[in-house]
Amino acid sequence: MTHKVNTPEADPAGTDAAPHRTIDRLREAMAAGFGTGVSPLALGMALIDWSAHLAAAPGKRLELADRAARETAELMAHIAALATDPKAEPVIRPGPQDRRFAAAAWQNPPFSIWVQGFLLARQWWHEATHDVPGTDPHYENLLSAMVRQWLDMASPANLPFTNPEIIARSMQTAGLNHLAGMRNWFEDMARLAAGKPPVGTERFRVGYEVAATSGKVVFRNHLIELIQYAPATETVLAEPVLLIPAWIMKYYILDLSPENSLVRHLVQAGHTVFCLSWRNPTADDRDLTLDDYRRLGVMAAVEAINPTFPK
Repeated sequence: MTHKVNTPEADPAGTDAAPHRTIDRLREAMAAGFGTGVSPLALGMALIDWSAHLAAAPGKRLELADRAARETAELMAHIAALATDPKAEPVIRPGPQDRRFAAAAWQNPPFSIWVQGFLLARQWWHEATHDVPGTDPHYENLLSAMVRQWLDMASPANLPFTNPEIIARSMQTAGLNHLAGMRNWFEDMARLAAGKPPVGTERFRVGYEVAATSGKVVFRNHLIELIQYAPATETVLAEPVLLIPAWIMKYYILDLSPENSLVRHLVQAGHTVFCLSWRNPTADDRDLTLDDYRRLGVMAAVEAINPTFPK
């Protein structure tokens, strides 16, 4: 008696596996909703990889312990200096892009002390999740990003009783600002449940307030539309520029208001500018792969711009 052995060639379409894979996709979609898009298994593996290698690196642990002791001593010295000089130099300052603590009220104790402690803790955890000998770089980047998000959730700016701006506003309104915030939250949840866009989106119309740079679609296939923008100078440079936004973004992320539009800046500098507009995928597009995005997206756009481009 002979037995039939299933091989990839025996079921080229994968029809037997399709229903089962649909179940996996549903499970993954539900997990993504609770895990900010990060697989809990991947995060768990990253945590295990990092902690195991940190446990096996006594030098790194001593370095972190030394840093913790030093930063704690510096913070205590700063608190002591505040007793005689309210304007004492802080131990650490926010980065230039961090505007959470820009208000003058954050410069006064105890709020300034809380900010110092938060920034020092974030700096320590950055060191703790980087350069651990043997840790996989992918896991290191994943864990570092998640730790940064968790710490930012606990930022003094996010807590009503540690944010001086919220406290001042609460005193001015006798606490009505919290009721207004709760009402806004309920409205946001109701709109989300009803499938409506967030409040205020009607003030940003494509072609008017956003994506106002003049252009037209010059190529289209199942996955993309290719936009060519009108020149803004009498002569243009010979080599065109192709902008490729991430496929989870809209093309107008690069053409927001006239004041911060990369597209407008480039055409005013004499460039011929093209930009991809990705299709909004539906259930019918569930089997698209990254190679499809490469082939039907990036390569199709390049070939449309330059038909002589080697395929």
